[in-house]
Amino acid sequence: MNGISHANTADIPSLINLLNSAYRGEASRKGWTTEADLLKGNQRMDRETMLEHLESPDAVMLKYTNQDGNIDGCVFLQKKQNRMYLGMLSVSPDQQANGIGKQLLSASIDHAKRMDCQVIYMSVISERNELIAWYERHGYHQTGERIPFAPPEKFGIPVSALEFVVLECNLSTTQS
Repeated sequence: MNGISHANTADIPSLINLLNSAYRGEASRKGWTTEADLLKGNQRMDRETMLEHLESPDAVMLKYTNQDGNIDGCVFLQKKQNRMYLGMLSVSPDQQANGIGKQLLSASIDHAKRMDCQVIYMSVISERNELIAWYERHGYHQTGERIPFAPPEKFGIPVSALEFVVLECNLSTTQS
């Protein structure tokens, strides 16, 4: 089945492969979302952490499945009061620039609105200028808030001091 649906525990191996290939290691260099130059290591996600995300209260992982049944994209969403946190928006490096990210972003807005959220927010590594600009073209803006970047060592070691910028999108002014 082609399209966007909710991921479940049976999808964990595919989701881990997708996230690791989109963000880390040599495979990620095929796409423009790589963090390979910012962090040493090839792992962005593991089974235990993915299971925690899938079982988190008020959370959902949306997946984009292609016509062959492969997962080519995903996004994590978690409601926090009247706001929706968006994380791990990922598209397979081989499928980037085909509109999958835009479809997942639109589905995220639809989900947030169904959950009565007023805002979607996220954190992006401040050095990811091209990615920040992509989100800004899709209705997000920087809040001015900065958060220290301190991932568990198993998910990569920063090659320099990093921080997150917080972006948000007001859903009352956004169409999906």
